[in-house]
Order: sequence, then structure tokens, then C-alpha cells
Amino acid sequence: MKAFFISRYQKKEPLQFGDMPEPKLGENDVLVGIHATSINQLDAKIRDGEFKLILPYKLPLILGNDVAGVVIRVGARVTMFKVGDEVYARPDKDRIGTFTEFIALHEADMALKPKNSSMEEAASIPLVALTAWQALVEWGNLKKGQKVFIQAGSGGVGTIAIQLAKHLGATVATTTSASNVELVKRLGADVVIDYKTQDFETILSGYDLVLNSQDAKTLEKSLRILKPGGTLISISGPPDPAFAEEMDLSWPLKIVLTLLSYSTRKKASRLGVNYSFLFMKASGNQLARITALIESNIIKPVVDKIYPFESTNEAIAYVESGRSKGKVVVKIN
Repeated sequence: MKAFFISRYQKKEPLQFGDMPEPKLGENDVLVGIHATSINQLDAKIRDGEFKLILPYKLPLILGNDVAGVVIRVGARVTMFKVGDEVYARPDKDRIGTFTEFIALHEADMALKPKNSSMEEAASIPLVALTAWQALVEWGNLKKGQKVFIQAGSGGVGTIAIQLAKHLGATVATTTSASNVELVKRLGADVVIDYKTQDFETILSGYDLVLNSQDAKTLEKSLRILKPGGTLISISGPPDPAFAEEMDLSWPLKIVLTLLSYSTRKKASRLGVNYSFLFMKASGNQLARITALIESNIIKPVVDKIYPFESTNEAIAYVESGRSKGKVVVKIN
């Protein structure tokens, strides 16, 4: 099967294109014929080797973390899906590889595709929607009447997180550029800050929750806008000791990650707030709940551009340029 893959970790290097073996099917696996995938910042970070110590992938490695397609074959013990089902998923972190024609997924990581979404729209959803769900619902326990600050509101995670937070009844503040103000307002943002001309720290205060996706300076400022007992959940680092335990890393790596996050955790403690690092997990059950919100038009996919399969490298470059709004999708089949 044709695929885009890496044979080594190299920053900004285009993915290789060529033939790769078709995946083997386990007894709890489903073989999916891929119709569409989407680009995430995570793909570039894996390509660049940023996760090679904590995610020791075997090379060559097919990249890609979102999939929408049709069930081609099912394993002997599969009970939730059948041949012909239209499905979507974020593969488990150990089984990524959607920049290709076929993928084998564990049935627990999948959900039926929303009936009112195209394959391209569905492919834009899993990773960012699961990230938003786990940050706001599972970890953040966001409630009606609370205030949440979602950074980068026009990005992939931001566009979904704003809609989810509004559904939960929260007041939503976000940052974006002037050209995207109307977009994030349409999605439900109550307070919109132009990050190029305004300082959110002088505008926001007393927030219950922050979803951090930016750099260390932004993270530190975000801690200061939380009310006592508030929580900052970061998807951009630094990893914390709880993450190291969850990943069952070696003790030297646990020490490294503990030191990396020490300063952030200390600042949070001094301010009387909480800090957590979130690395999103695959979950078919959560994705099915997100599907219900999409089919009810509570959450709507935001797709910027759709590229043909052969232009996957161009799609990655566009996302890395920082100009994309919502998600960038690759149509494969």
C-alpha cells in the first residue's frame, strides 16, 4: 500500500512516499480502508523526534493520527463493527499511521462516523475533539457558570473546545488574530482577545480553567489569571510526574520530566492553583459521545483546506506555517 513515512527523525524534512506492507489484523482489530485523514501539530513533532524518548517508535514509521473510512475486514473477536461500517478514530499512540490506504485499529478506539459529516469532516475531528473532551470534561470537570480560557481559538483544538465549553454552559475567553475574531465569535467565544495587540493577563482574571496550548511564557501568564483552586491543563508541556508514571517510563526519564516541570509546578503551587499535562488518549467511547454532539449540530467541524493524498507534505507545511484555521484534511481514497 502507498504511504507517507519517515525512516529517520529529521526536523522539517519532507515525509518519504512509497510502498509499505499492509497491516496485520489482530483478533480484536478492524481493518479500515482510509478515505481521509487530517494534519496535526503532533505529526510534525513526531517527525522532528520530539517524542522519541517517551514514544520509541520502530522506524520506518507511517505518520498520521486521524482517520475516517470504511470497515474492510474484522478480527475474529470483533463485536462492535461490521464490514461496510463508516467509522472514524484517533488510533492509539502505539498504532498511529493514517497517511496511507489502510490501517488496523483496535475496535475500542473507534466510533461510527457522524451521519451528518462527510469523510473529510469526520477525519478532522478525532484527535482535537478527544483532546478538548478530556481537557474540559474528564480532567477539567467544567461546569455551567464557570469561566474557561481556551488559547488559540481558531486552531484545531480551539475551534472544537470553544463549542464544547459553550455546550457545557461556561463563559469562554480565547485568543486569536484580528482576521479570525468573527470565526471564534460564531463558535461561541464570549471574550475575544487579539494576541497581537492585547495582553490577555490585563483583561482576564478569576478563571476556573485554562486550556494551554502555547509557549512557556504564555503558560506562566495563564497561571496568574486563575482563581485560587483553579486549574491549568496544558497540551503543549512541560510533561509532569503524573504523565511519566502513566507512561511507565524508566526512572531516569521520570527524573528528567520531573525536573522539566518543576518550575511550572512550583509557580502553580505558590499561586494556589493546579497544573496538569495532558497527552490525549484514544477512546472510542468518548468519540461516540462526541458523535452525538456533532449529529445534534452542537459541535460542527471546521475545515480550512482539503489536499489530495499526493500533496500530504504540502498540507503539513501549510499547518506548520501557522495560517490554518480549524483543521487541514488529506483526502486519500
